Amino acid sequence: MNTIQKTIDTLVESGAESGVQVAVYRHGELVVDATAGPLAASAPVYSASTGKAVTSTVVHVLVARGALSYDTPIASLWPEFGAHGKSAATVRHALTHTVGVPAVPDGTTIEDLCDWDGMCRAIADSTPWWEPGTKTGYHSQTFGWILGEVVRRATGKPISQVLREEIAEPLGIADELYLGVPASELDRVATLDDAPGNAAMLAAMGDFPGTPRGLLPDAAYGNRRDVLAADIPAGGTFSARAVARMYAALLGEVDGVRLLSQEQLDAVTAPAFTGIDQLMGNPVTWALGYAKGRPDGSFPDSSFGMVGINGSAAFADTSSGLAFALTKTRFSMGDISTVQQLLPLLG
Repeated sequence: MNTIQKTIDTLVESGAESGVQVAVYRHGELVVDATAGPLAASAPVYSASTGKAVTSTVVHVLVARGALSYDTPIASLWPEFGAHGKSAATVRHALTHTVGVPAVPDGTTIEDLCDWDGMCRAIADSTPWWEPGTKTGYHSQTFGWILGEVVRRATGKPISQVLREEIAEPLGIADELYLGVPASELDRVATLDDAPGNAAMLAAMGDFPGTPRGLLPDAAYGNRRDVLAADIPAGGTFSARAVARMYAALLGEVDGVRLLSQEQLDAVTAPAFTGIDQLMGNPVTWALGYAKGRPDGSFPDSSFGMVGINGSAAFADTSSGLAFALTKTRFSMGDISTVQQLLPLLG
């Protein structure tokens, strides 16, 4: 796998990237742990929606523990959520972006995003755009609070605490895998920079569906200490080797730890909803909390995982037993070209 190290070194030397982490597990063994640029392998990196998979994994572990099921009505745990026709929405609907509440309320600020109770009240009071479970549309921000509050109501603990206790500590990555970053660890988080052209792309995009332009993550957003410290579980902050280890422990045993049974893994990674995304107009196939493959071929069809708007990505492949993660400090709006360069090198 020396070619991976050479490739990311070249990307940084050329100025295409400023710092890169790549980690690969194969059948539970770490086979690549590479970094380029002034970035330690242990440094947590804000990685936008790649973190949705971490939130989903917390939910799956709680299902395995019997704390809830995929068909648990959200309102049975969180009664306020049943308002305005959402009483039939289930945990399964939240994991497949089919709840019908894809947008944060108008006027929401970044400071509001850091207010857990305030965001949960606003989302609970939202009227669904469609009958829950009938259509899909990417819940770019709301995904995190819906599932995060389900976790809190089911356990009595914030989702970051459940992540630490149920996943990060058993896997030995408690100081590298975060949703909300503890105040004592904020100085360890890598500093991001924007790729040239990000500002122009944001201006051309206008409002991303469901998310006003001012709330779209960029380098400044991912460098804010209040954002990093808050539980905003539609995104996450972690090292590549930590999130790759999490995926590897979904596929099988890693140093004696396996997060899910094979039976549950099969259920979690099977296609759960296929349709046209109601916000972006593209066809999508969701497993339970993860995207299945990618139409551009950047993930294998047998894989499940997530990419971030910043260009990060992580996935696991049930056919090959491979788990892959890439984090980076250059915030490349919607550009996964670095991932696409690396994947053919995995063998």
